[in-house]
Amino acid sequence: MRARTREQRLHQIAIRVRGILAQRRERGLDSGAVAPGARTLQAVDLLAFQRRVDAQRGDRHLVLGDIAVDADDDPFAIDHLPYGSAALSDARASAVVRIGDAMLDVYLRGDVDRISPEAPVPVVRVREKRMALGGAANVAQNVVALGAHCELVCVVGADASAASLRLMLGEIGAPDASIVESSRPTTTKTRVLARAQQVVRVDEEEDGELGVHDVARVLATVRAAVSRADAVVLEDYNKGVLVAAVIEESLAVATARGIPVIVDPKYRNFFAYRGATIFKPNRRELESALGATMDVEHPETLPALVQRLGVANLLLTLGERGMVLVGAKGETVRVPTTAREVYDVVGAGDTVTAYLAVMLAAGATVAEAAVIANFAAGVEVGKLGAATVSGAEVLSAYDEVAARG
Repeated sequence: MRARTREQRLHQIAIRVRGILAQRRERGLDSGAVAPGARTLQAVDLLAFQRRVDAQRGDRHLVLGDIAVDADDDPFAIDHLPYGSAALSDARASAVVRIGDAMLDVYLRGDVDRISPEAPVPVVRVREKRMALGGAANVAQNVVALGAHCELVCVVGADASAASLRLMLGEIGAPDASIVESSRPTTTKTRVLARAQQVVRVDEEEDGELGVHDVARVLATVRAAVSRADAVVLEDYNKGVLVAAVIEESLAVATARGIPVIVDPKYRNFFAYRGATIFKPNRRELESALGATMDVEHPETLPALVQRLGVANLLLTLGERGMVLVGAKGETVRVPTTAREVYDVVGAGDTVTAYLAVMLAAGATVAEAAVIANFAAGVEVGKLGAATVSGAEVLSAYDEVAARG
């Protein structure tokens, strides 16, 4: 894990900030005022941190707007992309373990020119078949795309879908040694498309909780895999892998090693992740778990939710509204979207999860990781289908936004 002294952190941001602030002054731009009670992260807004650096270089606490952050050891410290870009370079030295529900996505594309005589349904003549990694396997693919090492702990069947999944993981350089084989089928989602429209989706899966024997094998695999990791991701799609025992053991082993845990939850075990570093639901998942709608314009209740969840940080993803990051002490940071064009939101959540894990593993703070993941999501939604995003694309997106002021 990458270590940085306080002096190095201040020196790095000072160099980058002076140049960007000079560019902004030349264009007559300023970072703008922020309403009390919440801190809004514009693309280069927090670079105004430089205004405080020289005056407070000897102080332990650095004040930014209405938030005081600890420059020595506060994981919520607001440094973001200038430091985080260094973490992108350190990604290749990082090892991430993904624990959860992996699946195979199958796409059948074809033409429709008649209705079946057997039933009033279209007949699709398949012209193309494509397979893609889904679920936790897609998150693993995003981790590997950043150059980091990724070990995937999941459960598959002894079937053709599992063979395809293993082959595809091998092609991207992700090992399959931690994949547990079971008598249940590999979760496979087959989408039939005609003229760019989805006709039907067929799911082959068993989503009940794993049996006792399979849970024991997963627990043994988790202990071994987490012992080699710099960060852990718990990726839940309600397919039965993340049962209570697996969640508890994953958190316990990671906590004992002092490594971050990122959770992408679903409703079944929503409140079972006490001790996680980042808990990342989307708005629909959060409202489903709480049984109530949430006013994103006034997220005053979120700090209390962090306490109820027992996590260090809540990162609520809001689609085109960006993200809201809330710390255990009630610190609230809004991260607006950086996407210029949205073609397809499929896979954006997996991209965010992957970037959070790799950035934290490489030494970024929680705020840095969130901002970088937000830039990555902005790139991903500009692509068709679930796609990976490279570190170079994220830095390019940041430079583009910074240039726009």
